[in-house]
Amino acid sequence: MSDKFFFKGRQTPKPKHESFGYNTKRVAKPGTSDNPLTLVVPSKERQAQIEAILSQHELLANIEVNAEAEENIAELDGILNKPQTTRFEKKPNRNEPCPCGSGNKYKKCCG
Repeated sequence: MSDKFFFKGRQTPKPKHESFGYNTKRVAKPGTSDNPLTLVVPSKERQAQIEAILSQHELLANIEVNAEAEENIAELDGILNKPQTTRFEKKPNRNEPCPCGSGNKYKKCCG
């Protein structure tokens, strides 16, 4: 049938990047020039320590020195202490040699 008379759907096809593939809602990575960290430190000495940490990890931040305010370096701590993915050793297959060193197949020894 022709879509001139009975078509009720979308006239133009939906662009593919909206539904999958290209990420259109990407956020800038924190600590880069597009999204620098905002840190508050109480003294110039602490600012020098923080700048050394930032240069070691190649991060960028706007550091404010304010003696009355509390130290706020939570964003930096969040990046430096990012949890690592836990990885497990692969369990041997039934017919592979046993890892205990007996020389038997895994299925006859420890499996």
